[in-house]
Amino acid sequence: MKQRALQILWPAFLMAGVLEMLVFAVIDPGDLHWFGGPPVELSRQAVYTLTFLIFWGVIATAGALTALLEMTARQVNHPERR
Repeated sequence: MKQRALQILWPAFLMAGVLEMLVFAVIDPGDLHWFGGPPVELSRQAVYTLTFLIFWGVIATAGALTALLEMTARQVNHPERR
């Protein structure tokens, strides 16, 4: 179980870092606004951190769903009998 979690979380961590670099190469965190309304009143570091965590969570969820869909019915219903 621990190995499967690491197989999902580590690549997701790396890709979240890459995605964040790509996004913030184009977007300045100081120019962000809430859906066209008031500006986001967070420090640049807070925007970078929150964005990274969101990217990591979304990518890890996609990886976990892929791992779940790869499993057979027996593995899903009886995880102790792998």
